[in-house]
Amino acid sequence: MENQNSDTFRRLSTGVPGLDTVLAGGLTRDRLYLVEGEPGTGKTTLALQFLNEGVRQGESGLYITLAETAVELRAVAAAHGWDMAGIAIEEILPDENSLAPDQQYTIFHPSEIELGLTSQRIVAAIERTRPVRVVLDSLSELQLLAENALRYRRHVLALKQYLSSRCCTTIFLDDRTALSTDLQVRSVAHGVITLDVAHQAYGGERRRLRVVKYRGIAFAGGAHDYRIATGGLRVYPRLVAAESRVSDTRRQLSSGLASLDQLLGGGLEEGMSTLITGPAGSGKSTLSTQFVAAAAARGEPCAMFLFEESRNNLLNRSDALGMNLSGLVRGGLLTVQQIDPAELSPGQFSQAVVDAAGDGARIIVIDSLNGYMNAVPDERFMATYLHELLTYLGQRGVVTIVVAVQSGVLGHQYGSSGVDASYIADNVIMLRYFETQGTLKQAISVAKKRGSSHERTIRAFAVEHQGVAVGHVLQDFHGILTGVPRILPAAALNQPKAAED
Repeated sequence: MENQNSDTFRRLSTGVPGLDTVLAGGLTRDRLYLVEGEPGTGKTTLALQFLNEGVRQGESGLYITLAETAVELRAVAAAHGWDMAGIAIEEILPDENSLAPDQQYTIFHPSEIELGLTSQRIVAAIERTRPVRVVLDSLSELQLLAENALRYRRHVLALKQYLSSRCCTTIFLDDRTALSTDLQVRSVAHGVITLDVAHQAYGGERRRLRVVKYRGIAFAGGAHDYRIATGGLRVYPRLVAAESRVSDTRRQLSSGLASLDQLLGGGLEEGMSTLITGPAGSGKSTLSTQFVAAAAARGEPCAMFLFEESRNNLLNRSDALGMNLSGLVRGGLLTVQQIDPAELSPGQFSQAVVDAAGDGARIIVIDSLNGYMNAVPDERFMATYLHELLTYLGQRGVVTIVVAVQSGVLGHQYGSSGVDASYIADNVIMLRYFETQGTLKQAISVAKKRGSSHERTIRAFAVEHQGVAVGHVLQDFHGILTGVPRILPAAALNQPKAAED
């Protein structure tokens, strides 16, 4: 008998991208873990990743299956590109001869015979293969064979002690298909991981992983999004901005337009978030693109995430305005990702944004807030998701620009959700339509700016063939923000200006 590991810092990688981060480094060696979830949540895939990671680390693995055949397991592995070399599979399945009437037990209950035989085969397989990593699939079969809770618990405890004595790091899978929900193994296991899948009214399922317990380890609590794709599971750890606080000197980034920089008090500060609001067609996306084009032209990497406009349309439209986004993309200074909110979970999107910041992006554009809200199933937490994301990017010194569409041509409310994110952003730039002399004009103003002082004026704004144009102060009008201003009389225009704050 070998000595069981007593050091919690000796860890094994799970082989699942993102899961080791949630587990604060991986699984403590020589312990028993429970992975539970309904059929279809990815338990078998996770277990195969765990064993394949062991093979990559030079560790032997054993998969004990009480439900699936070896052929089925190898087919699952092949679908993910794994050959299962170096992983032993032990099938402990009822023989087809048990269907014959003369093979049915008449004196003893099946559990009295089959549970003992199953345990013998498990022990024999472990003694034969001497594995470092073990998977047992699934506990539901053992629970049914044990018949009662006392016998089941004692059997699991005995298995735990035996596996620990053999220095095995073990994962038990539970598909919750037994006759009753049992929490016995949760109390016995060193750690418990739960996989859940929520079926939404539209779009793909939303899968979430939660670490219920992990003795002695400060794991990342809460729900973490994950997905199953070719190559296995990928977990997207819940973003916690407080864990990444940094401080450094912040500089202003120019928009590339002198008049716009003047309105903004010099430009946008690093680490600040900016909300650009306005009705549809008022130039919000084009204005955000102006900041990106100017930064990328200076050699600063940028990233754009599009929820509404297609990537191709954005590039073509921006190129027509002389911004040359296509050239910046080809040069590697700009990445443009088109997001499908029906297929992307909030965790996946946050991870994509975090990766862009990690790759060095100095300006990140989210276009638009309305599309982002559609990616968050429960809008009660939309502000929390957004706050964590903007705070994280701010602590990384990234300039974040969020576009928000307001309802109605002259309206002042956000889309149908009625959620106002302006209090979260550090800066707010407003674009407005206003009508004068039978013509629809545009105006721009800065309603809020935390990084520096700024103009309190309302200026003319237009998107022309040469790009964005910020014009003179609209001092001849009163009530522009209402959408239907009136022209001031000449006498009023000649009055001395009031002192500014």
